[in-house]
Amino acid sequence: MPTEKQKMIAGELYRAGDPALVQERAASQALQQRYNATTVSDVEDRTAILDQWIGSRGTGCALRSPFYADYGYNIHLGRDVFFNYGCVLLDVCPIHIGDMTQVGPYVQILTADHPRDAKTRDTGLEFGRPITIGRNVWIGGGALILPGVSIGEDAVIGAGAVVTRSVAAGATVAGNPARPLVSPASSA
Repeated sequence: MPTEKQKMIAGELYRAGDPALVQERAASQALQQRYNATTVSDVEDRTAILDQWIGSRGTGCALRSPFYADYGYNIHLGRDVFFNYGCVLLDVCPIHIGDMTQVGPYVQILTADHPRDAKTRDTGLEFGRPITIGRNVWIGGGALILPGVSIGEDAVIGAGAVVTRSVAAGATVAGNPARPLVSPASSA
C-alpha cells in the first residue's frame, strides 16, 4: 500500500493532513525561515540550508529571499537558475527547472491542486501535477504557473501571466489566461 507521500508525489489523491507530511512541511518551514533570515552575503549559510532543503540544484543558482516552498525536496533546479524576491513553489509534485532560467519577483509555481468534484473535495483529498520548465526561460514578475504545465526552452512568460496550459519552446505568452503574443509584423 503506497504511503500518502508516495501518492502525493505520483499525482494521485492523497491526504495532506497525514502526520508524516505535516512533519515534513514543518521541517521545510524551519529551513525556509532560516534561509529567509539570511542575506546574499551569507553564502556558506545559504548553501548549507539549500543543500538540506532543495531536492537538487546545479551550480550558480541564486534564490533571493524570501523564498517559499511546501516541501523543497521536489524542487530540481538546473545550472545558473535565478529566482527573484518573494517566489512561491508549492511542490507537492516534482518541479523541474532547466539551466539558465530566470524567474521574476513574486512568481508562483503551483503543482498543488484540488478535485473539481465537490464530493471528492469534501473528503479532504488533494492531488498535484508536476511542472517542467525548460532551459533559458524567462518568467516575468507576478506570473502564475498552474499544475501540470510544461514550458519549453527559450520561452518567455509575460509579467502577471496566468499560465493554464503548456507553452511551446520559443513562444512568448502573456495575459490571463496566458496566450501566445502575435508580433505586429506577423499580423500585417
